[in-house]
Amino acid sequence: MNKKERYAAVIKFFEQSAPDAQTELHYTTPFELLVAVILSAQCTDKRVNQITPALFKNYPNPKVLAAAKPEAVFELIRSVSYPNSKSRNLVGMANMLMLKFNGRIPKTVEELIQLPGVGRKTANVIVSVLFDVPAMAVDTHVFRVSERLGLTTGSKNPLQTEKELVKHLPSEVISRAHHWLILHGRYVCKARNPKCHSCGLNTICKFFNKKNL
Repeated sequence: MNKKERYAAVIKFFEQSAPDAQTELHYTTPFELLVAVILSAQCTDKRVNQITPALFKNYPNPKVLAAAKPEAVFELIRSVSYPNSKSRNLVGMANMLMLKFNGRIPKTVEELIQLPGVGRKTANVIVSVLFDVPAMAVDTHVFRVSERLGLTTGSKNPLQTEKELVKHLPSEVISRAHHWLILHGRYVCKARNPKCHSCGLNTICKFFNKKNL
C-alpha cells in the first residue's frame, strides 16, 4: 500500500465511522473556545470542561478577563495542569485582545500566536474550528496516531507531522481529520494498551502489523 492509498483508506474509514467529529471542549462563543483550548494544553478536555462553567460565568468576555487579577483566575482553574502560568496567560491574552484586536478573536495563525499562552497547535485549533481554515493542529494523540498508521514516517516533531498531513490530506477534510486523529488516539489508539484488536484500521496499521509479525 502506497501513501496515497493509505491516506485514502484512513479517510474512508473515518468518513464512515465519525463523519461529524468535533472538539469535546464545551463552549458557546469564540472567546470561550480560545480560553478552553489554552487550558487544555497538557490537560484533559474532561478536566477543562469541569472548571470552565464557573470561569466563563465570572469572566464572560475579554474585557472582564483583562481586568482580572491572575490570582483570582488561579482560584478557578487550580485543578488544571500549570494553573499559575495559565492564569497569567489568560489575563495577558485578554489584555492583548482588547488592546490590539478590539476584543475580537484573530482569524490567522500568525496573529493568534502573538497572544500569551497561544502556540501553533492552539492557533491551528482556533482557525480550524471557528473559521473552517484547513489547518492541522498536532497534539500528542495526532502525533502518535499518524506515525502508527503510517501517515507519517519518522516525524521528529509536531511541525513535521503537521506539514506531512496537510500535504497529503484534501483541504476539505483537514479540519475534521484533526478531530478524527485526536479522538482515535484518545479512545482507541492509546499511548499505553492501545485497543488494536478492536480497531477498524488494524489491517492497514503499520504499528499493529509490525507488532504481529
